[in-house]
Amino acid sequence: VQLQAFGGGLVQAGGSLSLSCTASGSIFSISDMGWYRQAKGKQRESVALITSGGSTNYLDSVKGRFTIFRDNVKNMVYLQMNSLRLEDTAVYYCSARLKRSRFGAANDYWGQGTLVTVSS
Repeated sequence: VQLQAFGGGLVQAGGSLSLSCTASGSIFSISDMGWYRQAKGKQRESVALITSGGSTNYLDSVKGRFTIFRDNVKNMVYLQMNSLRLEDTAVYYCSARLKRSRFGAANDYWGQGTLVTVSS
C-alpha cells in the first residue's frame, strides 16, 4: 500500500493551494483519511480528518479556510486551502486508516509529505 501526496508549493499569504493524495495497492477498505502537518521545530498536528461517511473535523486555526473532501471510488483525499497564512507553512502529510483484507486489522498509512510554504 502506498500513499502519495501532491500539490505543495510556494504561495503568497492570502492565496490558495490544493493538495491531493492517492492511496494505491492492495486495499480492501478505507475508513478515516486525513491531513497532518509539521512545521519546522514543531510537533506534527492534525489539520483535517474525514470519515468514510463524509464527516469532517478541523484544526481550529484552519476552520473556515481549509476544506477536506474525498473520492471513495478513487481512494483519494483532497485538501483545499484558502486564505493561507504564514503560520500554515509546513510539511503536509496525508494519512489513511485502511484494511488490506476483509478480516484484517485496520492500520494507518502515511504519505511522503509535501511542503507548503506561505510567503509574505
